[in-house]
Amino acid sequence: MGKKGKREKKGKGAEKTAAKMEKKVSRRAKKEEEDLEALIAEFQSLDAKKTQVIEASCPPPSPRLNGSLSAHPERDELILFGGEYFNGQKTFLYNDLYIYNIRKNSWSRLEVPNPPPRRCAHQAAVVPTAGGQLWIFGGEFASPNGEQFYHYKDLWVLHLATKTWEQIKAPGGPSGRSGHRMVACKRQLMIFGGFHESARDYIYYNDVYAFNLDSFTWSKLAPSGIGPAPRSGCQMTASPEGNIIIYGGYSKQRIKKDVDKGTLHTDMFLLKAEGVGKEEADKWTWSRLSPSGVKPPPRTGFSVAVGPSNRSLLFGGVQDEEEEESIEGEFFNDIYFYDIGKNRWFPAQPKGPKSEKRKRRRGKQGEAEAAGEEEMEQRPPQGPLEIVKEVVAEDGTVMTIKQVISGPAEEKEGSEEEEEEEEGGALGQAVEPCPRSNAMVAVKHGILYVYGGMFEVGDRQFTLSDLHSIDLHKMEEWKVLVEMDPKAQEWLEESESDEEEDEVEGAEGGEEEEESSEEESEDEGGEEPHPAVESGEDAEQYLARTEQYWIKLARSHMGPEAKDKKVLKVAHAMAKTFHEDSV
Repeated sequence: MGKKGKREKKGKGAEKTAAKMEKKVSRRAKKEEEDLEALIAEFQSLDAKKTQVIEASCPPPSPRLNGSLSAHPERDELILFGGEYFNGQKTFLYNDLYIYNIRKNSWSRLEVPNPPPRRCAHQAAVVPTAGGQLWIFGGEFASPNGEQFYHYKDLWVLHLATKTWEQIKAPGGPSGRSGHRMVACKRQLMIFGGFHESARDYIYYNDVYAFNLDSFTWSKLAPSGIGPAPRSGCQMTASPEGNIIIYGGYSKQRIKKDVDKGTLHTDMFLLKAEGVGKEEADKWTWSRLSPSGVKPPPRTGFSVAVGPSNRSLLFGGVQDEEEEESIEGEFFNDIYFYDIGKNRWFPAQPKGPKSEKRKRRRGKQGEAEAAGEEEMEQRPPQGPLEIVKEVVAEDGTVMTIKQVISGPAEEKEGSEEEEEEEEGGALGQAVEPCPRSNAMVAVKHGILYVYGGMFEVGDRQFTLSDLHSIDLHKMEEWKVLVEMDPKAQEWLEESESDEEEDEVEGAEGGEEEEESSEEESEDEGGEEPHPAVESGEDAEQYLARTEQYWIKLARSHMGPEAKDKKVLKVAHAMAKTFHEDSV
């Protein structure tokens, strides 16, 4: 048998294996989904009691991730739908609808009768038809304990002009899934990939479906060529010519019983439509892309949007690093552009106020500029810059936020020195979204908006509710539209350092447990107030004077088993945070 015959036989074998696995997952998931259907129906019965459209001003939405943020096609508004929140013990799913007014920097909650059931990890796409339509497909619902999942395969449209939800029931669509991708491409909604998971099994997809927005019919594409391996969470972009571009994503496979191996995909593919100019192509072909430029480091959980100048963008994400007994994630807050016309990746670094400072210095300090240039020449060659920040939460947890910025490190270092000179040593990286994954992003008038998402510190998850924006044309600096409130973070999961304490108190959970643990921490750390910062005392002077107090307090939070080096690190971070708050 020739090589071609072997490849064809191997391909058919893989298809049969995938089909068997899909049936297996479907059988096991059916029972779980039947259990969850009753819970979903209960929520829907509550939603059915809403019979009027009500729009009212409100505070920013609660912390969440894996929702959707979409730009209104006709108004200066962003539309937030759904998402999830996990507090350590319980998973919360949403189907609420929020409108963000860009000009007024204000939020309103929109209650529309008969909405889609609560979900996360769905996909949303906006089209300008009839005053604007927001289309929603798929996603998942999880049991409160996060151990059972229901994957949706329903299609909904929100008519923005009339503020009405409508479920579109058409046969032949994709199977239930989440983590898929959907884009509007000419007069079609294109869906690729995703996954379906039960308590014991899972399957990833690489199929492609198209929904015709004129005939309201589904069709499954059968492209020729070798396409992407099954995956979820990839970047999917529609080109102006009607082609589809796929980049990255995540999948896992079982290598032996109860052992799974995850894969961060970094490959890139083009799904080309034959017969350019047609609203609905009859033939599609996969081919692999080999882009030039600087590709993003491998990651999952990144957010995607379409920017100006025929560019798609990628924001944030996480790269998990597996160690012997734990998994640590390196979170990102960088932006990468992909130029569709040039097939080229490149990182986008905010210029920041430093560009203005340099212009002013060029006019007034020519000699200083020359000296600065000479110093720059003596620095190491270009490379990635790593910035590490630490924030102490109310319960004493130290959140270490690591940011790796690709590109010319010497320029970034120089800007930090300038900012320290002007701001008296203050950190120049405060005005930017902290590194995160699974954030919600949208682009309107060339401005990128980033809302929510999450990052992890040890076994604890921090879910965000902040809102940032940056002008993608100028790329000067981030603007904070809604700040994150560390005090709003709730976490109820038991940690290893609190096991003895939990055995004494019991595990009732909820607010009472949090309050009792806080009171105990206060008792252990002493009732005396923190040492006050004296007039004119900088952070180093304050730390030198009060170090023993903070070490004692850190030790009370971390327990006697904690290593001295780590206790010292936490103590210094707590003292620094208190000093910054005081001054």
